[in-house]
Amino acid sequence: MSRDLPSSLLMFIASRAAADRVFHALHRAGFDDITIAQSRLMMGLDPDGTRLSVLAERAQIAKQTATALVDKLERAGYVERVPDPSDGRARLVRLTARAEAALPLARAEEERIEAEWREHLGPELMGQLRQALNALREITDPYR
Repeated sequence: MSRDLPSSLLMFIASRAAADRVFHALHRAGFDDITIAQSRLMMGLDPDGTRLSVLAERAQIAKQTATALVDKLERAGYVERVPDPSDGRARLVRLTARAEAALPLARAEEERIEAEWREHLGPELMGQLRQALNALREITDPYR
């Protein structure tokens, strides 16, 4: 007997499937020296860089784990640590040109996913889904 899954789990399943597709698309394009854990950490980076403690919080991992992941990403050339202009003692983790080169590929896969979901759900239901998710973001996204 199956049960109705909670909405939060349904959203997680769809989100995880989309993230996995983007990850695999990047691997197929030659960005195959990054792990899924590293890619999820990179999703939390702001355009101008992000402090390591914030990255760890966003990824819901220990700061030590985030440090190890960033160390590996830095060695692979995907991120760099730079001084934080707002606090000379702090450092920001920022994407490098190598990581920036992967962004159009990731965005293209995201667009394919959106198109498939729109085709599956229909434009009206897809619009309602996006509207509902944006409304939920108002109460769920602490980084908004």
